[in-house]
Amino acid sequence: MIQASGIRKRFGDLEVLKGVDLHVAKGEVVSIVGASGAGKTTLLQILGTLEKADGGSLLIHGEEVTKLGSKALSAFRNKHIGFVFQFHHLLPEFTALENVMMPGLIAGRSMKDCTPRAEELLQRLNLAGRKEHKPNQLSGGEQQRVAVARALFNNPGVVLADEPSGNLDSAHAKELHQLFFELRKELGQTFVIVTHNEELAEMADQRLVMKDGVI
Repeated sequence: MIQASGIRKRFGDLEVLKGVDLHVAKGEVVSIVGASGAGKTTLLQILGTLEKADGGSLLIHGEEVTKLGSKALSAFRNKHIGFVFQFHHLLPEFTALENVMMPGLIAGRSMKDCTPRAEELLQRLNLAGRKEHKPNQLSGGEQQRVAVARALFNNPGVVLADEPSGNLDSAHAKELHQLFFELRKELGQTFVIVTHNEELAEMADQRLVMKDGVI
């Protein structure tokens, strides 16, 4: 699913990633832990093609993404990678249903075509009754589940999550963590999760510790 070799990244004089090697198999839940400043989020952004590495290779679905141009890379990202962030980044002017279908709309599909898939995901995440609500009408846990549904919309090969429960209370965090493993079991979904939550980290198939820019 993901094969990263020798990933390096520098910001000015600061070398953040110093040759990271990483292999993630299909259907795995992988956690990345480490102290603040260890390079976890930078690595996740590179895996998600949001940031370019200074060196190394990155294969996702067998595609060497470092060789793709910007337009092809955007299309690849939209099709194959889902994102969940600590702060859900839902669009406040749109309903939950509209937020979930956004990846499909970005891909050029019509709202009519996208609606059944968005409704299916909201039903699966127990949010069917909240589909017409805007983000400010939803609880924190509900907002994050909408964000998960949005990440799943295009059936991505992998979902990358950056501290997804960091802004939730313990009850909602536990609910979200359980959801990830249910989705893995039901859909064979692959997750790579940056987290400070040790319970989630220990539940993962791989628990990778980043220190000083390496794993």
